[in-house]
Amino acid sequence: MTKTQKNLAILKALETLYPDAGPELHFSNPYETLVATMLSAQSTDVQVNKVTPAVFRDFPTVADMAAATPEILLPYVRSCGFRSKATNIVQAARDIMERFDGQVPNTLEGLTSLKGVGRKTANVVLANAFGVPAMAVDTHVFRVSNRLGLAQAASVEKTEQQLMKAIPKHLWNKAHHWLIFHGRRVCKAQRPLCASCGLKELCAHPQSEKERKASE
Repeated sequence: MTKTQKNLAILKALETLYPDAGPELHFSNPYETLVATMLSAQSTDVQVNKVTPAVFRDFPTVADMAAATPEILLPYVRSCGFRSKATNIVQAARDIMERFDGQVPNTLEGLTSLKGVGRKTANVVLANAFGVPAMAVDTHVFRVSNRLGLAQAASVEKTEQQLMKAIPKHLWNKAHHWLIFHGRRVCKAQRPLCASCGLKELCAHPQSEKERKASE
């Protein structure tokens, strides 16, 4: 099996395991997508989803958020960690009002020019709010893709570059969610469930090799 064939086999297996994989954050428009994604950094989707209903109720538009202050927003988002999130979200909204006519930008360059928005967050927004092919690499995608052998990189940036080559462009957005689902459910950080993993025959992780040998 060639490297390309193996990569495609991994993707097919992930699709079979997680046919309904998709965003687990709750949002309904580009503005909400941006805010929810910014809050999710080093927090959980479950916690963010507890917070955002009140945020979106009281600050329903970019203009409403831009008119707020970090001090006003902080009590809403404190449980998601880092006071800087409130500052960044309010400033990003002001940037959007001042430089993008109140519309969340739909380019990587535009999004990453906003306060507190890095490449991963921008890619999540591009993929989920605008349907633009993007490969967002969070901790799950980084860990799982390198364990499976879809990437062999020591940094998020290089992992993103390698995944963009390894995965057909039309599958980038779906593959992002497949890898996240697999990371949360099976390929966990500390104790990956290799024995019950549906991809262990294709996986490059040393623990999977042990499981394969033990079953022979």
